[in-house]
Amino acid sequence: MVEDIEKTNMNIDNKFIELISHDDTLNKEQFKILDLPFPALENWKELALQKEVSRNDANMLMMLKGKLALTAQKQIVKNYLMVLDFNNIKTKKTEELKTTKVQEEASTSTQIDENHEYVRIYCDGACSGNPGKSGSGLAIYSNERNPVLLHGAYEENGTNNTAELNALHQALTIAEQTHSENIISIFSDSKYSIDCITTWAYGWKAKGWTKKSGEIKNLELIKSAHSLYEKIKDKIEIKHVKGHAGIEGNELADRMAVHTIKAKNKNYEFYSYNQIQDVLSLTSY
Repeated sequence: MVEDIEKTNMNIDNKFIELISHDDTLNKEQFKILDLPFPALENWKELALQKEVSRNDANMLMMLKGKLALTAQKQIVKNYLMVLDFNNIKTKKTEELKTTKVQEEASTSTQIDENHEYVRIYCDGACSGNPGKSGSGLAIYSNERNPVLLHGAYEENGTNNTAELNALHQALTIAEQTHSENIISIFSDSKYSIDCITTWAYGWKAKGWTKKSGEIKNLELIKSAHSLYEKIKDKIEIKHVKGHAGIEGNELADRMAVHTIKAKNKNYEFYSYNQIQDVLSLTSY
């Protein structure tokens, strides 16, 4: 006899989110169970509070708690499914997860349709002292592939704002060069750089690139980035994310920005890595 306990559901509340979270975020398999995007959106908690899960899914969410490598996450899911099978317990979600796993093992190539590519670019800046040595970093995601990491724009006497603007400028440059039928999403944790490029620049430009309160700092960089934005604004969206909040793309871009300060490379270079966790373990300010 197969037992089906899918009827026993619970609504997600703040107490449960706190219970299953680590460093105020969830890991990839937890977001998958909740049918939420990964990397995490800034409002993921608000979206999670609208979810209802079965008792089995709740158990799996608790077992997956922690800063775990993706391989470890998948092994936990596999083990839990094995326990359910052994006890003849089935739920809709666990059956879906089993089917997905079989498909993944059969052919990873079928998951990515290059004609329907979704590109997400995370950009960040870092500065050792303000002013001080600065650098920029980016993490570029294409569908479910591991992200491409870039680091560069080193300045001996930069600021937090110039580092953030340089990073956003490079993200816009990459977006301009990327062919995608879908909207390209750019994420930055700098409201200053986003507002400079997408909002304030229009008023400054209308006044001959001046403002009443005085000098527009970083003007040439802002003008260049705004020009790029104007060219491609119909094919992109720029979103603000909270920095140092466990959002993978933002964390990776941060590590690349800090790495630039050590590497001192002005031109952008690719960063080679084996495991994302190795990059996340690098120094952060």
